[in-house]
Amino acid sequence: MDYGKRAKIVIILCCLVLAINISFSKKAKPKEPYEERLYRQTKIAFQSYRDGNCEIYVMNVDGSEQKRLTINHADDSIRFWFPWSPDGKKMVFSSDRDGNQDIYIMNSDGTEQKRLTNNPAHDVGPSWSPDGTKIAFMSKRDGNWNIYVMNANGEEKKRLTNTPYDEGYPFWSPDGRKIAYDSRSDVNLEIYVMSANGDGKIRLTHNSDFDRNPLWSPDGKKIAFVSKRDGNYEIYVMNVDGTEQKRLTNNASRDEKPFWSPNGKNIAFQSYRDGNCEIYIMNADGREQKRVTKNGVMNTGNCWSPDGKKIVFTSYKDGGGEIYVVNADGSDQKRLTKNRAYDGTPHWSPFMTSGIETEK
Repeated sequence: MDYGKRAKIVIILCCLVLAINISFSKKAKPKEPYEERLYRQTKIAFQSYRDGNCEIYVMNVDGSEQKRLTINHADDSIRFWFPWSPDGKKMVFSSDRDGNQDIYIMNSDGTEQKRLTNNPAHDVGPSWSPDGTKIAFMSKRDGNWNIYVMNANGEEKKRLTNTPYDEGYPFWSPDGRKIAYDSRSDVNLEIYVMSANGDGKIRLTHNSDFDRNPLWSPDGKKIAFVSKRDGNYEIYVMNVDGTEQKRLTNNASRDEKPFWSPNGKNIAFQSYRDGNCEIYIMNADGREQKRVTKNGVMNTGNCWSPDGKKIVFTSYKDGGGEIYVVNADGSDQKRLTKNRAYDGTPHWSPFMTSGIETEK
């Protein structure tokens, strides 16, 4: 065999070896787990006064790329309930940009902001139905606070409660068939439940002091709530028909603002048991109560990540309110915002699969 042929064979063999090495190196590189890819593309919405008034912002889960979504001289707020639509593509919020509090909707990037309610009285507290087709809200349009529902585009508004007493803070059941809410129809605050169309109202709590803020468990079998029936605010849980009401926390100080973990196994909450407001978690039955934050200042507004591994919250440990994230076991606390003005009321988006490979 002459030299030229041998040289060609050597070159071909070298190319084959190189191609094989490249192929193996690609296969050897571990693929990022599907759950990690889902987690990375979630966002955190929050409100901030950094520009002089209350506006809505969004950022990545590591605090990067903080973007202002609303730009008005008035206040835009996501203080009531969860602003993200179930698919994470839209946000609902309240604003007084047109003179009084009304409800608005926008894309999750801030585009296409649209006014959904238009009344001289206040409309606040929007709450998405689980399928994203309806929005329940509170309104004083008929003289006192009552609960209404409308399509997600603002059409077909319907009054669900009709009493001379204040009723509000609607919270949908996971299947979208019922709504739990607060009512003063019995003088003090009590918890009621009704069908999503306003029929079949049932009183779930019967006490001489406040019962409020009902939150359905993810599986729809329990309702957590806050009660003052034993002298101070504590967290309770009950069946969805009001039976088996059980006290989960027991302290001389306030325990409040329960928030179910996505899998329903834990409840995060705020407590003043250590002299200041700190965030705790406990099992859904009240066992194993554990302090998550140890900052010695006000910590509030706790919200779980959609995978249930982290909690985002507002803390005053650095002076003004700033947003932090911490693992559910209390480790690896990180500051996400840094401004002289208040940043708070963080809300983690749901998992959004759009643009993410579905192969696990």
